[in-house]
Amino acid sequence: MRLLSALCLTILAAGCSSLTPFTTGPRGAERGVKDPGPRVAICYNALKTSAEKLLELAQAQCFNNSVPERVDTDYFLDACPVLTPGCATFVCKPAK
Repeated sequence: MRLLSALCLTILAAGCSSLTPFTTGPRGAERGVKDPGPRVAICYNALKTSAEKLLELAQAQCFNNSVPERVDTDYFLDACPVLTPGCATFVCKPAK
């Protein structure tokens, strides 16, 4: 019984950490659309991650004084797992 309880607690703890947002490979721009800069993408759970946190994570991925601008959000599950199904894509634009 103790072993089962310990196993359940371990699985629960691992499951909670799997809701943490993380970077992934961004989808390319739509065909015919001129891409204004480098893209970054963040997998996240919309129930746990705020828009401010997503912007903060995207800013950490944008280099050379660039500023992230959110251009897309999808839930296709091709780049992100089921527990973090949202994929927010940002374009890193030069700071003004």
